[in-house]
Amino acid sequence: MSRIGKTPISVPSSVTVNVDAAARRIGVKGPKGDLSFDWHKDVEVSHEGDTIITTVRADLMGSRKASAQWGTARSRINNMVIGVTQGYVKKLNIVGVGWNAKPMGKNIQLNIGFCHPVDLTPPAGVEFSIENNNKVTITGADKHLVGQFAANVRAQRLPEPYNGKGIMYEGEVIIRKQGKAFGA
Repeated sequence: MSRIGKTPISVPSSVTVNVDAAARRIGVKGPKGDLSFDWHKDVEVSHEGDTIITTVRADLMGSRKASAQWGTARSRINNMVIGVTQGYVKKLNIVGVGWNAKPMGKNIQLNIGFCHPVDLTPPAGVEFSIENNNKVTITGADKHLVGQFAANVRAQRLPEPYNGKGIMYEGEVIIRKQGKAFGA
């Protein structure tokens, strides 16, 4: 039995939930946007009043795979409810002499030590803002899309341990290495 899956999801009054059991699809709409999710065939989802309840199919009770899908479906639906009410935020810091980020229309342009600027386009539903040319804030309702776009930006210049340069998450600690030491 999944400990995560059996916990009911409370739905705030500002959120509208649409469950289509035949198509195994749930839609969640709130002030920050609307999201949808197709759950696994081993899971059943029901919406009763102001709660969403996920269960595993009766014939698959005790199955490890079904239990894993049960917990996954519950977590994804809960993340959707949180996303359309509060949203998700990832913050990145660009560290390097002369390195910066600029908005170019809907794209973000990174000048990070290459001979050319790097342009990245955020997916639909994901927005970014830039402070002081070196702090990027990525926001959106979908937790997966926000995290994936932040990871794509960070992957352009991963933090390196010798000089401490690179693109890193806010609060991320990079363990610095000493480097080569000559001496006697």
